[in-house]
Amino acid sequence: MRRWLRAAAAAAAALGALSGAAGCGIRGTSVPVDAGPAPSRASCEVSGDRGAAADSVNSVPVKVYLVCSAQLLTVDRTVRMPGDRFSTDRTAVGRALLAELQDQPTAAEAEAGFATEVPGSLEVSGPREGDPDAALRLSRLPDELPPYALAQIVCTFAETTVADGGRSVVLGGPSDDEPKRYPCTEGLRTRPDVAQTTGTPMG
Repeated sequence: MRRWLRAAAAAAAALGALSGAAGCGIRGTSVPVDAGPAPSRASCEVSGDRGAAADSVNSVPVKVYLVCSAQLLTVDRTVRMPGDRFSTDRTAVGRALLAELQDQPTAAEAEAGFATEVPGSLEVSGPREGDPDAALRLSRLPDELPPYALAQIVCTFAETTVADGGRSVVLGGPSDDEPKRYPCTEGLRTRPDVAQTTGTPMG
């Protein structure tokens, strides 16, 4: 009898709660509700990264920009340059840096929350006739790349001999479009989603 009374009381309480909710205008729904992005637990700090040691006379330490917590932050990498480690060949340096950006983050980088958006199929080549000497051509129009990918390329290139001075790079696409100058600014590093609007024509 006691067990039956407890069950009845529990059922009555449940019905009362439902009635109260209905009286307050609250209705149950099966439609998903967008409560915004989940809080990020990324530390964005890497220990024991790839920049710890150079394994070749052609290897040089570089800062590579990856995405973490919706912004761009650097990780230390060691990049093997073709030929002379002090090469000023912008195309060769650009290819080495692009390959580094296309690599998936290390386990330590991924654990810290880092990711890369640079497509693995992207290629880079030197300037065409009529281009500025500092120009590089990508196999896709820069402004058609994912904005985070473009921001990663711009800021990584801008801190090397690929730069056109003033922490900026000159990039064009595979067609005869006019290359644009893209600066790596604090605003771009904190808001990489605006990368496609930051290029200015060279003319």
